[in-house]
Amino acid sequence: MKFCKTLSGMLFFCAMAIISFTATAQDTLELEVNGFVEVLGGLRLRDDPYEQDASVMEQRLQIECRGYADAFDVQYRGDVYADWVLEEVKYDTRELWFFARPTEYMDVKIGRQILTWGTGDLVFLNDLFPKDWQSFFIGRDPEYLKAPSDAVKLGFFSDIVNVDLVYTPQFDPDRYITGEYISHWSPLSGSIAGDKAAMAVHTPDAWFDDHEIAIRVHKNVNNYEYALYGYRGFWKTPDYDALSRGKNHHRLHVYGGSVRGSVFSGIGNLELAYYRSPDDSEGSDPSVSNSEIRGLIGYTQDIAKDCNLSVQYFLEAMLDYDRYEETAGETKKDEYRHVLTIQATKLLLNQTLELSVPVYYSPSDNDGYLRPRITYDYTDDASFVIGGNLFFGDDSSTFFGQLKNNTNVYTAFRLTF
Repeated sequence: MKFCKTLSGMLFFCAMAIISFTATAQDTLELEVNGFVEVLGGLRLRDDPYEQDASVMEQRLQIECRGYADAFDVQYRGDVYADWVLEEVKYDTRELWFFARPTEYMDVKIGRQILTWGTGDLVFLNDLFPKDWQSFFIGRDPEYLKAPSDAVKLGFFSDIVNVDLVYTPQFDPDRYITGEYISHWSPLSGSIAGDKAAMAVHTPDAWFDDHEIAIRVHKNVNNYEYALYGYRGFWKTPDYDALSRGKNHHRLHVYGGSVRGSVFSGIGNLELAYYRSPDDSEGSDPSVSNSEIRGLIGYTQDIAKDCNLSVQYFLEAMLDYDRYEETAGETKKDEYRHVLTIQATKLLLNQTLELSVPVYYSPSDNDGYLRPRITYDYTDDASFVIGGNLFFGDDSSTFFGQLKNNTNVYTAFRLTF
């Protein structure tokens, strides 16, 4: 299905590009081609009976080609990589889109693209575009946290307000943890499991029926950015159904807002979101995630030369918790989940050396995650990375606690061209 989806997108993209190029044959199309080769390897620091000692081991080639004309832009970006953990050679289309501005007040981007909005720093509330936490947790570059969407994005501009509308004709789920690289908590066995305990997942995939619609209405006023958001689609990660012993993506509606701007000597942000589960509006079905209220408050500031500090507080509040308690098992969730994040970044050696330490800690789950990372740009084209993914927690069923056996260190070398 994914291959057909990508192939259809490629054919549509090519058709649009040919039509537009023919219509503007008098324009000169300027091409840029670049990319990189990368070697990435990582090892676990703890014994894990469900996974290999190597957390990641791959060689990757990325090619990016972008064309510019007066009337439109086109871009392709794709990865080919040898994955020695899964012993496979894989291909992934990261971007394949056509962009045009038919009027002064509107632009359109069609095809496979990376989409994001919201105010959180690696914390997402109203950003319901697909994520790839599995790549993030094994040490791939942070760019791979954002998975691509096959979508149409329309932008409308005016002096009063700006509107972004994204239509995804077929549901794009998260690239969630499946056990291929990372062991995790399995509600089926009630214990930690790997890929051999994978469950059947029903993913809505009917074109133009199982679609997603996302909207953002935003405006800058006196150096403050205000935004309202809406989303209709599905929960990005599936829920476990004890009766079918499988997983399902249920419908989801999200409504939210945010504000970001200058506070004291730094930048502050506030974001809220209401997650509504229309398939179980009363919260009495244990196989469907309850509706939630989510909130985020953050602040970032340069505390010294080339040194930045960011702090955030994130809250998930489950609604209809009393009904949830009546049907939940022994590993039931808390009504409130709190997460604190701190990220310190320091640049050294004429900004060629970057030290970064993001820290996540949940006082309600008593678990956490550290991702220290050192990046050194040896030249403009060559860089080295050393980093780690360090998980801790008392309970194996909490989000970070389930991942503690996946604690790993990794290193990478990248050569761009």
